[in-house]
Parts: sequence; C-alpha cells; structure tokens
Amino acid sequence: MSAVIEVAARPAPGGARQRHLRWSLIGLWLALLVIVAGLIAPIQVYLTPQDGLGYALGIIGGSLMILMLVYPLRKRIPGLAVIGTVRFWFRLHMVLGIAGPIAILYHSNFSLGATNSNVALFCMLIVSGSGLVGRYLYTRIHHGLYGRHATMRELTGEAEGLRQQSDAMRVLPGLLNEIEDAEKRIASPAPLLIRPVRAALSQRREARRVKRLVRNAVAMAATKSTVLHQQKTRLIQTASRYVESRLMAVRRVAEFEACERLFAAWHVLHLPLFVILVIVGVVHVVAVHVY
Repeated sequence: MSAVIEVAARPAPGGARQRHLRWSLIGLWLALLVIVAGLIAPIQVYLTPQDGLGYALGIIGGSLMILMLVYPLRKRIPGLAVIGTVRFWFRLHMVLGIAGPIAILYHSNFSLGATNSNVALFCMLIVSGSGLVGRYLYTRIHHGLYGRHATMRELTGEAEGLRQQSDAMRVLPGLLNEIEDAEKRIASPAPLLIRPVRAALSQRREARRVKRLVRNAVAMAATKSTVLHQQKTRLIQTASRYVESRLMAVRRVAEFEACERLFAAWHVLHLPLFVILVIVGVVHVVAVHVY
C-alpha cells in the first residue's frame, strides 16, 4: 500500500502554467464583467463622448492604445532597455490591450455614432480581438506566458516523461489503458486549421471521462481497503491531476505545429492592423475637433 501514499503525496505537475492560466482567466472575467456592466447600465445618462468624464475616457483609452506601441519598439531596439524589460512591457502590453478598448467602449456609450467614429470603433475591436487570439496562440508554443519558445522535441519529451511516471498509478492499473486510449483520440489526425480546436475539445472531453472513471475506481477500491479509504480524497485529487497533466501534454504536442504556423501568420498581420487603428484613431480625433 506504499504506492497509495506515493500517489497521494506526489506534487501536481505543471503548477506554474496552471497559476498563469488561473490569473489570466480571472483578469478576463473581470474585464468581461466591466463590459457587461457597461452594456446593461444606463451609462449614457452620466457619460457623453463630447465632454466631461466620457471625453476623458476617450483620451485615456486612445493614449493607452498608443502606449502599446512601446512593447514592439522595446523588443526591437536594445537601446530602450533603460525603460524596462521586454517581459514587463509584454505584460503591460496585454493589460493595456484590454483596458484601452474598455475605456473607449465607455467613451462611446457602447453605441454607434458618426461614420469615422464607427470605423475607429470596429478597427479597435478587431485589433483587440486579434490580440486575444495571439495571446492564446503564444501560450501554446511557449513555456509559460513569459517563457522561451518551445520545440516539438521538448513537448514530446515532456509527454513521454509523464508516461514513465505511471508506476505511481499502479494502485489503479485499469485506468492506464483508459489514459492511453484517450491520448490516441486526442492525437488523432485533423486538418491544420482546426487541429488546435479539435485537440482542445477532445482533451476536455477525455479528461472529464477519465476523471469520472478515476472517481469510480477509487470509490470501489476504497470499499476493500482501509488504507485506500483513508486516502480516498487525496488519491482522487492526485490521480485526477496526473490524468489532466498527461492529456494536456498530448494536446500540446497535437496542436503545436498548427499553433506555430497560425502564430507566425498572426504576427505578420497584427502590427499592420494596429498601425491602421492608430491612423484611423488620429483621423477620428481630428474630425471630431475640426468638424
């Protein structure tokens, strides 16, 4: 029964990645709540784009969007090291990419206006949405949110290393076959463009299925062993984390090539889109103040 203690005491792999993901999701949910609040609240009673706080939010939002240009400049110009690290500006770039558009949405009262205003608004939404897509692709091909670029060899080695840890699961031997079958389904071939989505959906579906089998297997084994009964909750948690780690590793291998190619294409398009947004924004500001 020492294997039970070994499994229950084993630390969860991939903890740093999970923490980054958790904080990112918290930030996105907070941003979504702020947007929903603006959609349902009568903010037009308190804010107008022409003056007061509504006007100030337009200036603030536009300034934050322009400040986002510092990140690509810092990354390409070594002499700008005095203003901060690339990691700092990358983190700030993502925060500004959410805070700036939210300020602009409140500035516009979440409604359409004149033609030049509408063009600027839609350009901003496209660039902001593009940034979220790029951030997702970035995390799929890098070690963590601020880590170095991963390679297929590294990801394959990580997946293989997790398979070799299966001796700790010998208290639940039948589940190893289930995990291997799940890995095959996640890694099954798919067209390049839909491969990341297919791998993600398949991984989530298989993880739920295998974790359910883990709970049932542990519950059944616990009825026959006092030690297993005492360690039941911890064993379920640790085995579930092991399942999640293995299936996530296979998913990353399955989607890596597609995400790498898509990110390369995104990288070519994102900066020109942002430059267009800046030009359209300047035209909007000039048009508002001149006419």
